[in-house]
Amino acid sequence: MTKNDVVEALRQVEDPELGMDIVDLGLLYDVEVAGSKVKVIHSLTSMGCPAGPMIQEDIGRVARGVPGVEDVDVELTFDPPWTPEKMSDDAKFILGFG
Repeated sequence: MTKNDVVEALRQVEDPELGMDIVDLGLLYDVEVAGSKVKVIHSLTSMGCPAGPMIQEDIGRVARGVPGVEDVDVELTFDPPWTPEKMSDDAKFILGFG
């Protein structure tokens, strides 16, 4: 199991308000792998995002489903704050950002 395996799996986690995955939205800040333990550091589009708890739950569920992962720590951060510039070019195009 590699960092890339976890990142690719996390493409299954969508922000339900935007209908796009957290990787393309730029909400996934980092994945740290230490043996069978994974730490996922992510943000939300805003501090008051009503979908936040559901997104965090999905991150944990999906990461635990990656073969070789036994323990998952999901960390929410707003440092640095998320901005639309963090999105992939595809996400920017689909959502209408320059």
